[in-house]
Amino acid sequence: MNTQRILAHFEESAELKIQAASVLAAPIEAAIELMFTALSNGNKILACGNGGSAADCQHFAAELVGRFERERFPLPAMALTTDTSILTAVGNDYSYKEIFSKQVQAFGQAGDILLAFSTSGNSGNVIAAIDVALERDMRVVALTGKGGGEIGAMLTDADVHICVPHDRTARIQEVHLLTIHCLCDGIDVALFGGDASD
Repeated sequence: MNTQRILAHFEESAELKIQAASVLAAPIEAAIELMFTALSNGNKILACGNGGSAADCQHFAAELVGRFERERFPLPAMALTTDTSILTAVGNDYSYKEIFSKQVQAFGQAGDILLAFSTSGNSGNVIAAIDVALERDMRVVALTGKGGGEIGAMLTDADVHICVPHDRTARIQEVHLLTIHCLCDGIDVALFGGDASD
């Protein structure tokens, strides 16, 4: 791999972030408002996704339960991607498609948020989790790309769709990570005011 190829990755990533900012700012703001309302009411955020998106779920939950950029009370967020006994038992006894939906049935309550990651918008187990969340009167914040796929079509007006305007998985995931940081920062400011540096 030569230097020019490396530079091309950086340039494409930077250009997408600048292009996506105006498209995604409003839905990210709407997602922050949904999450702020849920957390203020004593509800929690459950997160699901596969592969790199599973890592995003864990990253988000860690920054809410631990901290983002300020010391504050832990916030209730949970990645549905981490319990290997649940994941393998449900995958083996039922199907891989149900590894998240069973957990949403177990842990999700009305007023909670499901943070659903799928770069394609077509992940079957994420779709199944969204179905259960909607049945339980939870709100959904979906992070997708590639036009949003099936997930984009199934969300209601009460949900939030953050769809990265790109078709390359790596670039979509990079914007998803920036979005996570925007959500964490927005939640902290909404709940605790000011800036993290104050």
